[in-house]
Amino acid sequence: MKKFLLVEDSQIVVKIIKHINDSSARFQYDIATSFTEAKALIDKNGADSYLVAVVDLNLPDAPNGEVVDYTLSKKMPTIVLTGNYDEEKREQMLEKKIVDYIVKESRFSYEYVMKLIHRLHKNQNIKILVADDSKVSRNYISSLLKTHLYQVITADDGDTALEIINNDPEIKLLITDYNMPRMNGFDLVKNIRREVSKNDLVIIGLSGEGDGKLTAKFIKNGANDFLRKTFSHEEFHCRLMHNIEGIEYGQAMKHMAYHDYVTGLPNKRTFFEQGSNELEKAHTGSAHVSLALISVDQLNSIQDRYGLDAPDITLKSLAGLLSKAFGRFHYARINDSDIAVLMIGLSLEQAAKLTEGFRTIVEDHIVIFDELNFNFTISAGITSSQDKSLIELLKDADNRLYTARDSGENQICFDE
Repeated sequence: MKKFLLVEDSQIVVKIIKHINDSSARFQYDIATSFTEAKALIDKNGADSYLVAVVDLNLPDAPNGEVVDYTLSKKMPTIVLTGNYDEEKREQMLEKKIVDYIVKESRFSYEYVMKLIHRLHKNQNIKILVADDSKVSRNYISSLLKTHLYQVITADDGDTALEIINNDPEIKLLITDYNMPRMNGFDLVKNIRREVSKNDLVIIGLSGEGDGKLTAKFIKNGANDFLRKTFSHEEFHCRLMHNIEGIEYGQAMKHMAYHDYVTGLPNKRTFFEQGSNELEKAHTGSAHVSLALISVDQLNSIQDRYGLDAPDITLKSLAGLLSKAFGRFHYARINDSDIAVLMIGLSLEQAAKLTEGFRTIVEDHIVIFDELNFNFTISAGITSSQDKSLIELLKDADNRLYTARDSGENQICFDE
């Protein structure tokens, strides 16, 4: 992860930003208290080593914003801090394509700085499509987006934009003009929404013509938002940030609904939804079906010996090892201590061999946290059938798991 560069001569401001960062975002950073120190750090480390420069507009050795021109000349995204609001100076700075112009008014100002840095970090992985038949407008919007480190793709008409979206599911946001040849922006939105929901792709409509009815028409037919040309720098980025944070929040909620909070593994709901579909396909194709139920031995004893956090740490360690053995199969944490693995295409003997290999990997693994380190073991029950339901397979595997535990643990038990 890249660092950020803070150029600020006020020790109070430096202390506040450091505190906010260290207590939440935890980005690495370098600090310069003058223009001279900033240049030395950039020369030493290279401009590319910094995600963004956060710079005071008035430094003792650069009282007229010279540091801003310098960081921008090095193609560094730049957030400007200032102690006084000056509308003319603000407009000058925004014309230079800075990230933002922030007045040092309160703690909220510095929290917003850290929010912007975090946003810039995430923006590097967000792909945005700009559809506009005007080259001037396309280039202007693209430059605004690139200032905030988004990945930008462009299209000069609706047909091209639709083709790009159909071929690239990684696009998270579309900014489309209304009046375009071949397919206008409104028809583009309608075509996209037949296949892609608002939770998967944000669409922001644009137009320099018409009245409020056009806004309503876009929104009612699937656009998330609408901007009328010409818009301000701040309005554009605030709307953009609001919509992207909305889709990220929705994705986070969806992830939480389908994944275990502690381990990050798929949960029981995911296992039954995906596993049932795979099982149905396997039954149709007469494929082998095996299921393993894996459990950590003596999890309560691990807690008694190493503390309240030890069981969660142990399960996280186990989760980290699963992909090495079972990466191509469906697996999930289905209760406090058990992980189920559905192995489509493996016979009972193959599944038993694979699970036994995983057992030895776990046995040799060392859990390290704080100043402690310890080993743990697993037991597993394995069953196989070509006609049983997922619930029946789980019950059979649970019976085998009970036998494995009752026989001394750290072993697997499977149908003969």
